[in-house]
Amino acid sequence: MNKVIEVQKLSISSSQGCIVEELSLSLEWGKPVTILGETGSGKSLLAQAIMGALPRGLEAKGEIRLLGKTVECKADIEELWGREVAMLPQEPWLSLDPIMPASKQISLVKRLVSLLNKPKSESIAIDSLARFGLEGSEGKVPSQLSGGMAQRLAYLCATSAGGRVLIADEPTKGLDSSRKQQLIQLLKEHSNKGALLTITHDVEVAKALGGEILVMKQGKVLETGCCESVLNAPKSEYARSLISARNLDHQRGDLLPNHKVLLELKGVEKSRGGKTLFSNVDLSLREGEVLGLVGDSGAGKSSLADVVLGLVQSDKGSVVHHQVLTRPKMLKLYQDPPASFCQSITLAKNLEDLCKLHQLDRKDIPRLMSELSLNSELLNRKPDSISGGELQRFAILRVLLMKPKVLVADEPTSRLDPIVAGSTIQLLLEQTSRINCAVVFISHDLELVKQVSHKVVKISDYVANHSSELSSPLVTV
Repeated sequence: MNKVIEVQKLSISSSQGCIVEELSLSLEWGKPVTILGETGSGKSLLAQAIMGALPRGLEAKGEIRLLGKTVECKADIEELWGREVAMLPQEPWLSLDPIMPASKQISLVKRLVSLLNKPKSESIAIDSLARFGLEGSEGKVPSQLSGGMAQRLAYLCATSAGGRVLIADEPTKGLDSSRKQQLIQLLKEHSNKGALLTITHDVEVAKALGGEILVMKQGKVLETGCCESVLNAPKSEYARSLISARNLDHQRGDLLPNHKVLLELKGVEKSRGGKTLFSNVDLSLREGEVLGLVGDSGAGKSSLADVVLGLVQSDKGSVVHHQVLTRPKMLKLYQDPPASFCQSITLAKNLEDLCKLHQLDRKDIPRLMSELSLNSELLNRKPDSISGGELQRFAILRVLLMKPKVLVADEPTSRLDPIVAGSTIQLLLEQTSRINCAVVFISHDLELVKQVSHKVVKISDYVANHSSELSSPLVTV
């Protein structure tokens, strides 16, 4: 049996209409297939349909066969989960147990699915974490991990049972360059030994994996073909735009003399798990200023930003406020948007509750939705029924409604395709500059951070002891 997955004339719809138009694809052993496309194009819904795990309220029509079994609901293939087929979902926070330590999440899969004894499974779990740069995280729960660290843990959990078929949904988002390349290599090895279906908006990932590519936009397959032909000679205008996009054409606002200092960090230090993340950090943050934080996954970028917001106490040093900064005026745009939305109510209700609580003007919502390329129909859905990129843009909309004085944007575009990411970053810069909001912009993309920031802090070797103006070279400390 060469065909691992067969999809024939599949379409997905909601009560509001068609979301994914009729499409067909097949996956064979050793021949990777990558679905490349924009945020919200229906890529993740296709993966969920194949796994028999579509969100409630969505209906799939057509035929899906997985390892010879017809898939109509999850009961049809539940016995294959883990043992034969595994899925790495787009949001690790929704697939990991929020109160279970990292090593136990892996060892439990080994015990329950692979039927290994407890000592053996625990030993393998610890070795796996170390191999992925997660040593010292054995006893930590997901909320204590950075986004990139949680992504690596989710991959280990998904593949621990040895399933030959892997469906990977945006597997490299939130990872720094070295970790990204490591995961790409593991995906290639998996493809050589089994079968791999990858969903991504990252052209670099699609190119590295090779095989066949399907390009999707707004629920439609625009073109298919081998990797080389699609990426080197794309037929559709959208594919050409996606492949050529680099997101490096952003204009930050100018800092003026009347932009006052909002807060200062003096001699700040923070350690985690016995390791110093940063020490002797002295910096100030002014109205309208964009402060960039760069560094590898898990290096301490989010921890430093949390110290700025007062969400985490520093081990040494102090944070001095020069203006009145109440909690609603100091906000964080989380890199894991599902964790910041109520999952049991619609997005419309989420926004309505926010406006009621803080007495906000609802008239700004349609304008911001339009500028963020969000369809009004999405308001009727719950957070788990839209793509990660769409939910990230709703998170951006929500913080812009609040008009904060200080905003921490933690990997704000890691879930967005290059085209949408470019416009979203520019909108974020324009809107925050208009209200003189200071932004702490966190990313592992140094070139992007240098372009959008007035000042940059580079966290390297778990120690950062100064900031540098963009006119000076960045120094690894």
